[in-house]
Amino acid sequence: MKCCVLASGSKGNCTYVETKNHRILIDIGITCINVERRLRARGVEPDSIDMVLITHAHVDHVSGLPVFLKKYHPTVYITEKIEREAHLELSNPIYIDTSAKVDSMTIHVIKTSHDVEDSNGYLIEEDGKSVVYITDTGYVHEKYHSLLKNRTVYVFESNHNVEKLMNNPNYPHQTKMRILSDQGHLSNEDSAYYLSKFIGEDTKVVVLAHLSEQNNTPDLALTSLQKELHDHNISFSNIVIASQKEATEMFLL
Repeated sequence: MKCCVLASGSKGNCTYVETKNHRILIDIGITCINVERRLRARGVEPDSIDMVLITHAHVDHVSGLPVFLKKYHPTVYITEKIEREAHLELSNPIYIDTSAKVDSMTIHVIKTSHDVEDSNGYLIEEDGKSVVYITDTGYVHEKYHSLLKNRTVYVFESNHNVEKLMNNPNYPHQTKMRILSDQGHLSNEDSAYYLSKFIGEDTKVVVLAHLSEQNNTPDLALTSLQKELHDHNISFSNIVIASQKEATEMFLL
C-alpha cells in the first residue's frame, strides 16, 4: 500500500491511497487541476484513479468532485444521505454504510460526528497493512476504538488549539461553540488523546490533518501529541503535519 495527503485544511481536502489493484482518492475538495498536479508530482497519473471515497458534504471535501468525475469517471463510494446533502448527480455510485470488500481490500466505515446529515471516516486495509482516515468529527465513538488500534498509517484530525480558538476575535461565540461541540472538530488535545490509545507497534506514520490556519499551528499540534505520547510512555516519532498548500511525501507501507 501507499498513501499521500494531497491537501488538508478548511480550504480543501484530498488524500491518495494505493492498494494492489486500486488507486483511491478520499474526498476531492480541491480543484481538479490541483489534484492532477499533486498526483503527478508523486508519480501517479490522474486517469489511474478508479475509486473515490467521500466523507461528507461540506464544500472543502467535495468541491472538486464533479469536474474530476466528468473527466476521469472513477467509481464513487458514498452514502445516500451524503449524496443528497451535497447535491451530487452521480452515475452508478456504490453506497457504503458499514464496510465493503473489494478484491483483497476491505473498506470499513467509521461513522463520525459532524454538523452535517451524515459523515464518515474510513479504514482501508489489505494484507496486514492499513490506512485510517478520520477528520471533521467532534469525537471518535468508543465502539470503533478496538478496530482502530495498531494501524499502519493514521491521517487524523488535529484541528485547533482551544486557547487560540477561544481568543480569536474573528470567530463569533456561536462558531466557537460549534467547533468545540461533539459535532465539531477534534482539538489538538482530543487528537493526541485518541492517538495515544490507537498507536501500536505496527504503526509507521501519523499524519496530523485538517489544521485550522487561524486557530492552530503545526508546532502546537505536534507538541500536544508528543506530550501525550511521552506521558503514556509511548515511543513514537514519525509524525507528519499535513498542509493545505502542498502534498506530503508518498508513504510506502
